Amino acid sequence: MRIDVFSAKPHDLVFLQEAAQGTTLDLQFHEARLTPDTARLAQGAQAICAFVNDTLGRETLDVLDGLGVRLIALRSAGFNHVDLRAAQEAGIAVARVPAYSPHAVAEHTVALILALNRKTHRAFNRVREGNFALDGLMGFDMHGKVAGIVGTGLIGTVLARILTGFGCEVLASDPSPSAECEALGVRYVEMDELLGRADIITLQCPLTPGTHHLIDDVAIARMKPGVMLVNTSRGAVVDTIAVIRGLKSGQIGSLGLDVYEEEADLFFEDLSHSYIPDDVFARLLTFPNVLITGHQGFFTREALRAIAQTTIANITQFQRTGAALHPVQLPE
Repeated sequence: MRIDVFSAKPHDLVFLQEAAQGTTLDLQFHEARLTPDTARLAQGAQAICAFVNDTLGRETLDVLDGLGVRLIALRSAGFNHVDLRAAQEAGIAVARVPAYSPHAVAEHTVALILALNRKTHRAFNRVREGNFALDGLMGFDMHGKVAGIVGTGLIGTVLARILTGFGCEVLASDPSPSAECEALGVRYVEMDELLGRADIITLQCPLTPGTHHLIDDVAIARMKPGVMLVNTSRGAVVDTIAVIRGLKSGQIGSLGLDVYEEEADLFFEDLSHSYIPDDVFARLLTFPNVLITGHQGFFTREALRAIAQTTIANITQFQRTGAALHPVQLPE
């Protein structure tokens, strides 16, 4: 069975080939992102493997259907970039990786929090220039602060465990409370209370119609002045223009992002010899209290190995039975 892997980076080759050892799968790797134009590279494939910034709208799916592709194996948990209705109409199955290493993303979230709080990124650059002045580097004790977690699935639960270990009071908002979080002492509250009380707000929720631009001008106005906001979930949970207004007014005291609403043309690419074509993103980079990483929260050895193993398991199960191990279906 031939599988064409799109948006393939060197680490994808290593971990997917390792996971596929002992199978009859023929993996073909393409550096190109999946689009309606590049989809034609999958001529002869029975399945394709896609990542978070690949385009899987109706136009791409029509091309894949015409080529005889019957499975889309996502090497990600999120599937908001897939037109599930078009896939269903074309008879193309969609599978995902529902969980890999919640520790990876939760720990990266804490790394952003600590770096923003103690201005580590700014201190690093100062010391390299021989500047050992402490002015402008003052942070705060995490102990005793109120942290608000929006979304307490696997990642949010691990994050709650870490933040309670710091001695934070942890508030949470989620339509399905976690018994493990409650056992840790996490208190579930309405979103308005979380926004108004939290010193640190982290976003760990999936992107759905209900969470699209969850953080907008109205939500920011309800936050405690000088709040720290960190998003390691999906970029479109945040209205970036509204956040820029919040940064300019001082309502948002610091911002940490590992995702960005329009990241598809930026993240996972080396633009260091070119320029950043996104003026909104470039504006974010001008703020000294903003720290952005390029969607690397998942990027640990353990997570990549788990993603590859689950992806290959989805494909081999489909090969044997016609149904993937972790299918994605249209909601009822």
